[in-house]
Amino acid sequence: MTTSSLLRRYFSIVLLALFALPGALAQAEENPFAPLESLPVQEGGRRKPFYTFAVETMQSVTGRATYRDGDTSYSAMEMVFELWTRPEAWRERPFILVNYKPLRREVGLDEGRKLFSIKELLDSAAFQAKAAEVAQKQADPAKPKLTNAETEVRDINQRLAIAHGLLSGAAFRLVPDPADKGGSRWLTPAQAATAYPGGVGEAIAGSTQKLLQAFAAKDWTAFAAQGEALSGALGQLEAVVPGYTHASSVMELETFYQKFHPFRWAWIAYALAAITLWLTTLAARGTGYRLAWGFVAIGAALQLFGFVARVIIAGRAPVTNMYESVIWVAFGVIFFAMILEAIYRARIIFLGATPVAVVALILADTQPTVLRPQLDPIAAVLRDNFWLSTHVTSITLSYAAFALALGVGHIILFKVLGGRKISPALYNYLYRSLQIGVLLLAIGTLLGAVWANYSWGRFWDWDPKETWALIALLGYLALLHGRIAGWWKGFGLAIGSVVAFQSVIMAWYGVNFVLGEGLHSYGFGTGGVGYVATYVAAELLFVAVVLVRQKLQSSKAENRGKKASAPSLDEADGASAR
Repeated sequence: MTTSSLLRRYFSIVLLALFALPGALAQAEENPFAPLESLPVQEGGRRKPFYTFAVETMQSVTGRATYRDGDTSYSAMEMVFELWTRPEAWRERPFILVNYKPLRREVGLDEGRKLFSIKELLDSAAFQAKAAEVAQKQADPAKPKLTNAETEVRDINQRLAIAHGLLSGAAFRLVPDPADKGGSRWLTPAQAATAYPGGVGEAIAGSTQKLLQAFAAKDWTAFAAQGEALSGALGQLEAVVPGYTHASSVMELETFYQKFHPFRWAWIAYALAAITLWLTTLAARGTGYRLAWGFVAIGAALQLFGFVARVIIAGRAPVTNMYESVIWVAFGVIFFAMILEAIYRARIIFLGATPVAVVALILADTQPTVLRPQLDPIAAVLRDNFWLSTHVTSITLSYAAFALALGVGHIILFKVLGGRKISPALYNYLYRSLQIGVLLLAIGTLLGAVWANYSWGRFWDWDPKETWALIALLGYLALLHGRIAGWWKGFGLAIGSVVAFQSVIMAWYGVNFVLGEGLHSYGFGTGGVGYVATYVAAELLFVAVVLVRQKLQSSKAENRGKKASAPSLDEADGASAR
């Protein structure tokens, strides 16, 4: 297949996908759950749309927004109604996630499965004994550190509690409590019948009962009609409950955000940009480059929309948990790449940046149990939006610049591995990325010290997060100063950009998910340790292979130089005769 025919086929697929998108979105809106999706539910310390409640609940309990049982697939909305209407049937069906394989082995659960039924977990004497140990540890005033297995048991207990709330109906808090003036306590529709006199509460309870009956009968026409009736009944509360609205623009925005998946479409756009650049290295260089710019701009715009939506929904900067830092780093990589591409028109910078952004956004999109995308209420120490917006943003953008350097460094090292000539300009792009990262990390570290004094009364306390941020900063400073001192040149920078990024991994991920200690307790989590360790090992092995390859190439070049400069045997004999 010729290059031109390959390009035509590729662009035809892209255009078909873009034309099919509006139709797919329109079709997604044609569903019987539509009247319910934007209704507010009180859950997890905040009000959220019913659709978000369903998606986040399923992600927490099953590990995915959808559930598959054999050949049957359930959406998040279907699944929560299944649990609500048929609680007895679901007590023996596997939908509770047990993600940690060593724990499954330890308590005698099937190691080849990840989902288990409530009955299996409650009937497992080994699991219950383990749960009792964890409960005793959590009750200890000394707060001893939980092992990975114990942390998983704690999470499973939380999943069981959520599942119990769904099966009993207690989780569906759609009605504000008129006796609670603060507005933080909400009631289930069944409780509304006695809480609200004058028929309003009875209308809510009655509509809900008919809604559940219609779902059990799979009468979708009646279900949609009862959904409208329930929405209308809840709308009557606006006249009697101050500040309550059953159909706000923020709820509708969050519903659209959850269904549209802007960060998923962003990585698809970045992937298209990378493919376009790769396919057009041999032909249509100008057109391909402009098209790649278009895809990158679309991806960046999608990410910006996602960030703005999260800010409006949560009322804070989107940099408070691991998920948000990952998507922010992906955006920063593209942002810095766009700036450098606009200056140098190098093309190679996009080739280094887009794969990094794609990998980051895919991880964020596919690992909801490790990188929680939920817009949870933030810890008290994070509520100062000035420091949140300056310190954390500076740190995460520094990681983005280092990730861009990582991408460019990989391009250089792959060229070395292939024995190809490297343009000096490529080393300059790498150096600029490292400079940006060091500047932002230094600023972020200083701002963090000021914030620490403001919040905790000290500038520095060798907290693990602080310590590893300092280690990363010093490592990159040594890398830049080594170039200035002449200890290494461009190739050394490329090697250093890969090796030094492992300190970023430790400061960014390891402190929170491996060490699990320190004052930054709001960021702790579990999961993904094996994958991250594999990545680090693979990077170090790759660096070792490149170093060996470079050493062999240098030795061959030296030998060729010696042979070229050494006199021949006849010349040596002639010289001695003279």
